Amino acid sequence: MSQRILHVLGTACLVPTYQRNHNGYFLRWDNEGFLFDPGEGTQRQLIHSGISASQITKIFISHFHGDHCLGLPGVIQRLSLDRVSHTIEVYYPASGQKYFENLRDASVYHFQVELDAYPISEPGIICENKKYQIETKFLDHSIDALGYRIQEHDGFTMIPEKLKAAGLEFEKIRELKTNGKVDVEGKTITLNDVSNPRKGQSFAYILDTRMCQTAVELANDVDMLICESTYLSDREDMAKEYGHLTAKQAGLLAKKAKVGKLVLTHFSQIYPDITEFEDEAKNIIPNVIALKDGDQVQLPKRIRIMN
Repeated sequence: MSQRILHVLGTACLVPTYQRNHNGYFLRWDNEGFLFDPGEGTQRQLIHSGISASQITKIFISHFHGDHCLGLPGVIQRLSLDRVSHTIEVYYPASGQKYFENLRDASVYHFQVELDAYPISEPGIICENKKYQIETKFLDHSIDALGYRIQEHDGFTMIPEKLKAAGLEFEKIRELKTNGKVDVEGKTITLNDVSNPRKGQSFAYILDTRMCQTAVELANDVDMLICESTYLSDREDMAKEYGHLTAKQAGLLAKKAKVGKLVLTHFSQIYPDITEFEDEAKNIIPNVIALKDGDQVQLPKRIRIMN
């Protein structure tokens, strides 16, 4: 059974607090594990969340400010220590190549893991397989920063009653799923005859940006958006100056993009309480949560379209 859960490792902007670790987000996506922006302390936060290094399959760095990447050396060294056998893919802005290399080689250790580095210089699809595709676009921050979108391919849900009526079992069902049609006693049965279409799930990750069109495009119609909300709206000028969003702006972005669920994070240390962030965004879009370290958030269920 598929499991798609966001594990929140840290929610702090720039400076960690007693309650908030530096950024870090681990998305379980079926049998894969996507680690976003491992800030300082990520290795320990993974332990607290019950996540082993071997569960990481891809690492995504939005940009090379310290609160988004200083945990990378520890994560890579743990992957090596555990001799993780599968290849780890690492995606990051190409302009930060020297910082990636510095972080990878930050100290003496036995490099025992296969890392495939993917420096990104152009927006577009950066990964695609039979199940999903991952897209990236550049955001509007003070340095090159990337947002990411995971989009599951559309699928279908079999209807047991129709399968039975069509005389389909086991091997024939498998053939139907593979080929889209199958012959039964001289009659051709198609997927449309015995299933309902199912819209693929989608997830977007947008941290460290001003309001911009590319953020809206990445978030368009996603089931869940994790979005920065560094300040409340009374500090909108400060947010613009430093390349960030307020909770209200995150709500406006989500509303414009028709997001299903908005998840707020990346809170400035000047705010000990994040309740107002959720309240501010809820004035714009109803389905909002403000994250706390250690939270687990399930992706909304996939939409099944009834014939």
